[in-house]
This record gives sequence, C-alpha cells and structure tokens, in this order.
Amino acid sequence: MPALSTSRDLRRANRSAVLRELLFGGQTSRLALAEATGLSNATVSAVVGDLIDEGLVREAGAEESSGGRPRTLVGVAADRALAVGVDLGERGLRVESFDLAWQKRSATFVEVPPGSLEPADLVGHVARAVDAVVADAGVAGATLLGVGVSVPGVVERTDRAEVHAPGLGWDGLPVGELLAPVMPGAVIVDNGAKAMGQAELWFGAARGASDAVVALLGIGVGAAIVTGGRLYRGSRSSAGEWGHTPIVVDGNLCRCGSRGCLEAYVGESAILRRWDAAGAAPARDGATDTERIEALFALAASDPAADAVAEAFARHLGAGLATLVNLFNPDRIVLAGSVGLRLTPDLLARVRSAAERYALRQPFESVQIVQGRLGEDAVALGAATLVVDALLASGFTLGPDGERIAIAAGAAR
Repeated sequence: MPALSTSRDLRRANRSAVLRELLFGGQTSRLALAEATGLSNATVSAVVGDLIDEGLVREAGAEESSGGRPRTLVGVAADRALAVGVDLGERGLRVESFDLAWQKRSATFVEVPPGSLEPADLVGHVARAVDAVVADAGVAGATLLGVGVSVPGVVERTDRAEVHAPGLGWDGLPVGELLAPVMPGAVIVDNGAKAMGQAELWFGAARGASDAVVALLGIGVGAAIVTGGRLYRGSRSSAGEWGHTPIVVDGNLCRCGSRGCLEAYVGESAILRRWDAAGAAPARDGATDTERIEALFALAASDPAADAVAEAFARHLGAGLATLVNLFNPDRIVLAGSVGLRLTPDLLARVRSAAERYALRQPFESVQIVQGRLGEDAVALGAATLVVDALLASGFTLGPDGERIAIAAGAAR
C-alpha cells in the first residue's frame, strides 16, 4: 500500500508540474515541457496524453522549424473550465470569471454602501453576482472549478474561513461557511492583499521574483510577502498586515483601534483628510475618493498645497517600505491598489528616495520598487487563482461537465 500511495503522489506531482507550465507559460512543445519541469520526455508524453484524453489540453499546430521535423505544440483547452474571482472590497463587489487561458470572460461590479455588508446581505450579493458572471461567460459546457473570494481582513484558514475585518465590523465572521451552501462550486476565502500578490506573482510585476513584496495601497493597506517563490502566511495566516505596523509612537488614530499605524498615514482616507485639512482640496461634485487621489497626485507638480500632502505621503510610505526592505530583503517591491496604481512617475521617484533614506544601504541596493501591472482586476484575478492553485496541489482532476469540484477547505496555500 505505501508503494501505491507513493506512485499516486508521483503521478499527481508530475501532472501538476506539466499543467502549471501550460497554464502560466502558454503553448509549448513536449520537449520544452520536459526541459522546464525536469521530467523525462517519456513522462511528459504520458502526462500530456492523459490530459488530452480528458479534454484539458489540446494540440495546437506546430512551431516553426529551421530544419528537421517541426515540433507539435500543446496548450490548455481554454474553454474547458472556468474559475470565478470575487473581490469583496469596502466599496462593493467586483466579480469576474476567467477561462483556463486566464482571459476574462465576464465581469460585474455591485456597489455596496459602506457599513451595509451584513452577513445576510453579503451572501445574497455574492450569490447573485457569481450566478450572473457564470451565466454571462459564454462558455457552454465548461466545468466551474470554484469561486475564490478575497476579503479585507485576516482570514483564519479553517472550514469556516473566519474573517476578522475591523473596517467592516467583522470579528470572526465565518464567510466560507456562509457562502458554501449558495455557491455553484467550491469556495476558497483569502485576504485581498494575498490574492492580489499571487496574481502579480503569476502574471504581473512580481513574476520571476523569488523574494518579493506586493503592497496593496488603498482604503486599507496590506502586503503579500513572497519568499522562495511562494506566499508567506505565518502561523495563523495573518502575515502581511503591514498597514498596521506602527511608524509613529502615539500617532494618528487608526481604524484598527491602535495609533500610529502606517495605514493612518498612507491609506486613502488619511491622504484625503490631510488634503482637506490643508484647505486646498478642489470641489469635484460626484468625484470618488479614488478620483480625488488621482487629482491630488497630478496637482503635486504644480500646486504647493498638493505638493506638501504628496510629500508627506511619500515620506511615510518610504519609511514603511524601508521596514520591508530591512526585514525581508526582497529583490522587488510592487505597489498596487487604488492608491499605488495612481502614483505619478515623480511621486514614485520620491517614494523610492524616501525608502532609500530610511533603509539599510546593502539590502536597498538590491531591491526594485515598481508599480503593479494588472490594474483594477488584480484582486479578482488573484482570487480566481486561489482555486486553480488548490487544484494544482491536488493534481487538477476534473469530473464530468458541470460536476461540482471538491477542494479541501482552506486549501489556498
């Protein structure tokens, strides 16, 4: 029996290795798959054959050859399955569906007034939005792999997926348990910064980095820490609550209840409060907070009041980034989220300069500080990857079309 178990484990690992290359590297040849995975040509051919028989992989023509027999290319069957990502933010729900080629097939945004995400309302909003994007995906017969849900808070990775989100008034809300009965597939819940970090790691500005930090700068502030190419979670999955790192003793009150947190200086609300206090914020009827942030950063180059607010933001953010540089020695830091994506080139240069001023010289010399590449879709895309990542860990075996796929609770790694 142990030998059989080991054999099954080996087959599962080989299958996952091949699929991972195809899912994230695109079409390629069997020979290139063998080189990328370190598996033998015979093993790769056997795994690819099984995947073709299951409809997960298809042959896709031949690559150009400068001589000799052209090699046949293989790639994932993009329309074989869907994954849904839910970005449950503090402004509302962004829900998107993706095929196996990571093309967005459908999307919806449900605006939810602040303070109205009560448990019963949450379940209803998410269920209706997920049903809508699945119906609109336009992929007949595709298997729904599952639904990844990102939330702004600490997620305890248990069957109940309890969420602690002070900003939403949640203290141990069992989001996973509440959503599972009404979802059309398996549900995996994780922190929004971690979901976004995984998306940037797989597809965006952190791709190829072994040690990186992806910082989410928005209403809330958090970080996904990547070490050895994998997300670091800590003993209870709360690693990355960088926004609640104290940077000023007895400083500004943070919504978490503490004082002097980084979020209380570089979060969206903190920036706007400072601008309003300066008495120079222009009135913009109907403008969202995000649009006001964008206007502020654009004015910094020409308006002294806006420049002072931007400079204070850059100094505090630079100090916060310096703590990441000194603690984790990353080779890349990615700034994303509604605030991070709106930094102008000049402001990004100021942030880098401030980080250099506060960080140790040696680790700072090896770090790049860049902006995210995935835009507003990053968190929803990252939530969808949670499902695929869990399936890859288990061998990614699909049942018949439409069958609910079983994924262990808390399977996000």
